Amino acid sequence: MSIVIPAHNEERVLGRLLDGLLSTAEPDEFDIIVVPNGCTDGTARVAASFGSAVRVVESPEASKAAALRLGDKAARRFPRLYVDADVELRTEDVRALTAALDRPGVAAAAPSRRLEMAGRPWAVRSYYRVWTRLPEVRRGLFGRGVVGVTRDGHARLAALPGVIADDLASSLAFRAEERAIVDTARVVVHPPRTFGDLLRRRERAAAGVEQLEQAELDQPGGSARTSPSDLAGMVRRDPRLAPHVAVFMAVALIARSRQARRRGAPTAWQRDESSRT
Repeated sequence: MSIVIPAHNEERVLGRLLDGLLSTAEPDEFDIIVVPNGCTDGTARVAASFGSAVRVVESPEASKAAALRLGDKAARRFPRLYVDADVELRTEDVRALTAALDRPGVAAAAPSRRLEMAGRPWAVRSYYRVWTRLPEVRRGLFGRGVVGVTRDGHARLAALPGVIADDLASSLAFRAEERAIVDTARVVVHPPRTFGDLLRRRERAAAGVEQLEQAELDQPGGSARTSPSDLAGMVRRDPRLAPHVAVFMAVALIARSRQARRRGAPTAWQRDESSRT
């Protein structure tokens, strides 16, 4: 498998990911390409410190979409895995994803997720208590920081335009029966450590969904929007979730309101720095 890792100022967390990927890997088992893009820190130096196990392709442009294209050009193998630099993934997880992508009919795969909630404030934990229960979040490829594709699946992704919500676009490019969530693979995702950073992350997500809808892309996977009936059904099944649903709705409304005020202004990357500490 080839593993493409776009990395913008990820000096603090990139080594953690690469340590896990290579922990029990055989020599030359993985073709790992790190693409430091627009970096002003030591991201490239961290990647280079892993020697021949990691190839480094630098880009002066701070753009994830451009970094993914560069990584794709350098990658040598299929299946192909795209991994965000701020998650944790280990050798055995990559092997499980590789096996899943070898199954007939599967074009794209992602690992199960574990959210690292230690040290997060109540409002952040409350939001994710609802988010992780949403049907589309459970079965979609997005929100995991890891997407794997076969050669045919890659051709479908390559046709997508560069959008903010790249993982959501990747998920919706495949029908449910073409996607696999692999229980034997697990990615550790680090949510925001502050409520302000949660709002920034959700504002970026709202901008991404809006951008996807304006692009009018072919989406065999349907829509990932949360409906009021999803939330109402959640509370009916477990009334104890009512206060958490209220927090979820408040975050969504604030994020959309902030995104609406920014509409028409130059796009700013609402990056969550807290999860990278």
